[in-house]
Amino acid sequence: MTVMKRLLFGTVMLALSASGAAAEEVLLTLTGAVTGGQVELTQTDLDALEWHEIATSTTVTDGQPVFRGVLMRDILDRAEANGDTVMARALNDYVIDIPMDDFHEFDVIAALYMDGIALTPRDKGPVWIVYPRDDHGVLADIRYDMRWVWQLSALHVQ
Repeated sequence: MTVMKRLLFGTVMLALSASGAAAEEVLLTLTGAVTGGQVELTQTDLDALEWHEIATSTTVTDGQPVFRGVLMRDILDRAEANGDTVMARALNDYVIDIPMDDFHEFDVIAALYMDGIALTPRDKGPVWIVYPRDDHGVLADIRYDMRWVWQLSALHVQ
């Protein structure tokens, strides 16, 4: 690469980073019956929503961890979702259909933190669907346990 090309490349890269043109990582993609057919949400988008905490037991953790995130229904409202079912997909390609009613009947959150620590793909993150299991006896049923999608990456609204 010539000196002139390196200089030009460096100037372009500096301008891109200074202008904020570097793209923020998409944490969750919504498709199907949503605004424009697809909505991509970043940390900034989720930060703009109201945050909630749930202290609840799970089938895969000890005790009653405190989960922090945004309500699933708020995410769906933000995307102007209109459907009866959400097909949730994880990074490992686990897929399950979840009735939209779950998100209106219960305060289900898209958790990004557990006990104050940001979730990563190594520990079920960056997004984990968490039900308020200890607040409603019915949520201890195995069919709800299967809807706790960790490493959530996409929602398809139908």
